[in-house]
Amino acid sequence: MNPVAFELFGLEIRWYGIIISLGVLGAMLLIYILSKKKELNYDIIIDAFLVTFPISIIGARLYYVAFEYQNYHSFMDVINVRNGGMAIHGGVIAALLSGYIFARYKKINFLRYVDVIMPGVILAQAIGRWGNFMNQEAHGGPVSKEFISKFPEFIQNGMLIKGTYYHPTFLYESIWNTLVCLILVYVLLKKKEGKDGIILGGYMILYSIGRFFIEGLRTDSLMFMGLRTAQIVSLLGVLLGIILIF
Repeated sequence: MNPVAFELFGLEIRWYGIIISLGVLGAMLLIYILSKKKELNYDIIIDAFLVTFPISIIGARLYYVAFEYQNYHSFMDVINVRNGGMAIHGGVIAALLSGYIFARYKKINFLRYVDVIMPGVILAQAIGRWGNFMNQEAHGGPVSKEFISKFPEFIQNGMLIKGTYYHPTFLYESIWNTLVCLILVYVLLKKKEGKDGIILGGYMILYSIGRFFIEGLRTDSLMFMGLRTAQIVSLLGVLLGIILIF
């Protein structure tokens, strides 16, 4: 499995970056369609994206570094993302906080707009997990040849690392996120006026449930006091999602 797609002027262009970019494009297309359905200003969403997206990348990196600080010894180590080290929870938290500040500044209804945006976010996550596949990372523990043979051959080949087959947890999460996206779109289109925030709450609950169980299979989890950080945050996500909805 070669993580490098091609070279451009001597610079390696990696599949991970290409797939993340495709995820962002897919998200913005879905958000465009939904914003038209819900009669929201897409130009405002673009403005918010230009603010929140770079902040979300910084948040994803700082979140990861905070829990793996012992492996970073200089500022250059921290900003060198080409060696990996991004956490989606940090990115989503940073994006929501900066988006809230942006909404207050623009004097728009934060929850109404974020409800249209979240299906796109989970779609981008579903697509982005395939970047992990190309890097042969974010996988689970070892599995037998018999188990992995139930998957398509290219998945089998990608999950064969140094002679051992591993759980394709990236695939589990990609499928789960796609299902969550479909559910959120359906609920959004059926949502009545005055129910702002229900899609954000649904995202927090549904994504967190899937992530909690899938994280239990992974071998590269960030840890906090002996516990898997993503599972702790997932439990908090379920709780906050329930509070937001009710």
